[in-house]
Amino acid sequence: MKRRLSDERPRNEEMRQEYRFDYRKSRPNRFASLMKAGTVAVVLDSDVASVFRSPESVNSLLRSVIKALPKKATT
Repeated sequence: MKRRLSDERPRNEEMRQEYRFDYRKSRPNRFASLMKAGTVAVVLDSDVASVFRSPESVNSLLRSVIKALPKKATT
């Protein structure tokens, strides 16, 4: 008889300490209203972020990199 994964779980069903969250201390995301539909947020490392002054400059560079990529073969 095979053991099921559920048979191997610890019997203590409490969440680990690192997963506990006190929702009374939560606050609304103050940046949510600034994001347009379809926007994806990306966190840059500090050394990379120090090079750019605005989101537009990041997008401009990324668009130029995309244009420089080789076109995919349509075979």
